[in-house]
Amino acid sequence: MRAPSAVEVAERAAARPETTTSGELRTEFAFILPRGFVDSSGRVHRDGVMRLATARDELVPLHDDRVRENPAYLTVVLLARVVTRIGAITDVHPGLIENLFATDLAFLQDLYRRVNQEGHTRASVTCPACHHSFTVDVAGGRPGEP
Repeated sequence: MRAPSAVEVAERAAARPETTTSGELRTEFAFILPRGFVDSSGRVHRDGVMRLATARDELVPLHDDRVRENPAYLTVVLLARVVTRIGAITDVHPGLIENLFATDLAFLQDLYRRVNQEGHTRASVTCPACHHSFTVDVAGGRPGEP
């Protein structure tokens, strides 16, 4: 039996419903950071989980003094509320989000927008080599997983 191609894996991941098999709403989304968070011991943490945001998650940061002083800090506080795990780290706080590489911060911002505003984590892409169009799950997944 041959291993599935990257395109087949991406197409299967994109076909995953936003609800569970029992019809329950999917509220948590696994992801893999492009670069990863490097902790104080030098260990890299790439996989994580983001949950759906509540209205409270979007309102509470507006009263944070750091956000009042610098509105751009809203992203940091908001992501710290909804990212529940990065690697082995379950105490996700604004300081941790501040220390992510810019690539990873942009990835999490996009994932947040997709799951909370668009209701899914799929994106349409086109292969630059063969021009085949397909969808991928930007939240990621392990290669070979359905």
